Amino acid sequence: MTTETVSVPISGAEARRAARNAGAIAAASLLSRGLQFGWQLILVPGLGPAAYGVYGAVLAFVQVGTSIPAFGMGMIVIRDVARHPDRAGKYLTATMVMQTVLALLAYIGVNAAAALGGYSPEVRAFVAIAGLNLIIDILGNMCNDLLLAREQMTTTSIVTIGHIMVLIGFAGIGLASGYGLFGIYIGTTAAGILRTTALWVLAFRAGIRPVWPLDKVLARGLFLNGAPMALSSFLGLAYQHVDKLVTNRMIGDKETGFLTVAFIIIFGVVELLNTTILTALYPLMSRAYGDGKNDLFGFMVEKLSFFTLVLCTPITLVISFFAAPLTVPLFGEDFRPAASVLSVLIWYALIMMAGNMFAQGLLVQNRQRRVLVIRATGLGVNLVMLMLLLPVIGVVGAAVASVGAEIVVLGLYLYNFRAAGWDIKRVAPRVARLVIVGMFSAVAMLFLGGVHPVLGIAGGLLAYVAGVFILNVPASDDWDLLYRLLAALPGGGLIRKYWRREVTVNW
Repeated sequence: MTTETVSVPISGAEARRAARNAGAIAAASLLSRGLQFGWQLILVPGLGPAAYGVYGAVLAFVQVGTSIPAFGMGMIVIRDVARHPDRAGKYLTATMVMQTVLALLAYIGVNAAAALGGYSPEVRAFVAIAGLNLIIDILGNMCNDLLLAREQMTTTSIVTIGHIMVLIGFAGIGLASGYGLFGIYIGTTAAGILRTTALWVLAFRAGIRPVWPLDKVLARGLFLNGAPMALSSFLGLAYQHVDKLVTNRMIGDKETGFLTVAFIIIFGVVELLNTTILTALYPLMSRAYGDGKNDLFGFMVEKLSFFTLVLCTPITLVISFFAAPLTVPLFGEDFRPAASVLSVLIWYALIMMAGNMFAQGLLVQNRQRRVLVIRATGLGVNLVMLMLLLPVIGVVGAAVASVGAEIVVLGLYLYNFRAAGWDIKRVAPRVARLVIVGMFSAVAMLFLGGVHPVLGIAGGLLAYVAGVFILNVPASDDWDLLYRLLAALPGGGLIRKYWRREVTVNW
C-alpha cells in the first residue's frame, strides 16, 4: 500500500445511517438557507445600508451571546446520549436548569456590553429586543440536541424548515407594516416561541422527559466539561462577529451593512456545505473514536477535510472573481462595495470549513482546551489586524483580517491534531495537486471573465473539473469511499447502474 492510499471499512448500517442523516440535514439546510437567502433579497434593499448595518451589529451581539446559554453542553449531550440513550431525561433536567439561568445572564451581559461599548441608542434598543431570543432559543435547543443524539434528523429538519418559513412570514409582515427593524425582531421572537414549543412536544413524544431530582454529579460534570468548550465557542463566535462590532464602532453603520451582506452569504455557504455534514456525522465520529485506537476516526477526518476542499474550492473561486456580477443584481447598486468585501471574505470561509473538521475531531477526543487556546489565538490575531487595517483600507480590511487570522487557526489545528488513521503525509500530495488545479482554473476565470462573467464562470468550472481528473486529485480510495457513500443514498441503485467500480457495496 502506498502512502497515498488507505482502506478502512465502514459497516453498511453505519453508512446508511450517516447517509440518511446527512441527507435529511442537507435537504433541510438547503431549503431553509434558500428561504433565508430569498428573505435577505427583500430585507437588504428594504432596510438600506445604514439600517442593515444596525441589523448586522445587533446580530453580532446576539450571536456572540448564544455561547453563554449553550455553554458547550450541546456537543457533550449529543456525544454522551448517542452512547447512552437511557440518560436523555437526566441530561434534559440538567440542561433545563443550568442553561435557563445562563440564558438570563447572557441577556444581561449583551445589553451591558452594548451600553458600555458606547454603541448608538438604536443599536442598544434593538439588542434589548433581539436578546430575548437567547432565552427562547436555548429552551428549544436543549430538546433539539437530544433528538439529534437519538438521530432523529428528519424530525428536527422538518422543524427547522417550518421555523424558517414562519420566521420569514412574521418578520415580513412586520417589515411590510412599516415597523422596520422593530417589526422584524417581534416576528422573529414569535417564530422562536413556536419552534421551542414544537421541539418540546417532539421530545415528549419520543419519550424524553425531565428526570427529577437533578443529578448533581451529572450536572457538575456537564458544566465542568462544557466550560472549556463554552469559552472556545465564545471566542469562536467573537472571532466570527468581532469584525462587525469593531467596524460599526470605528467606521459606522453603512460600512457595517456592506460587511454584513458579505457575511450573510458566507454564513449560508458554510452552513450548507460544512455545518450540515459535521452535525450529521458527529454521533458517528463519537462512536468511531472509541478508545482512540480505531483507524476509522482519523480516516473520517482526513476524508471530510479533503472532500471539503475539493468541493468548495471552485465555489470559492467563482464568488471571489465574480462577486460584483453576483451581488449587485441581487441587492442593488447601493451595496456594490459589499462585493469587494465578499471577494476576500469567501477565502476565510474556505479555510474555516477545512479547519472545522479538525476542530470537531479535537472535540471528539475531549481536547476542547486545545481548541480553546487555538480560538483565543485566532481572536487575538483578528483584533490586532482589524485595528491596523480598518483605518487604512476601510471595510475590506475586516475581510483581510478574518482571512489572516483563519490561516493561523488552520495551521494550529494541523499542528495539534493527532489520531489513528490520520496521516498528513498521505493527503498532502493530493492537496498540492488541488492547488495546481485551482491556480489553472483561476487563470481561466480571469481570462474568460474579461469577455463575459458567464463565460468566465462556466469556463473556469470546466477547467477545474478537467484538472481534477487529469491530475488525479482524488486517489482511488477517495473514489471508492465516495462511491460507497453515494450507493447508500436514496437512489443508490441508479448510481451503481451507470457508475461501476470494483468495490464491494454491502448495503
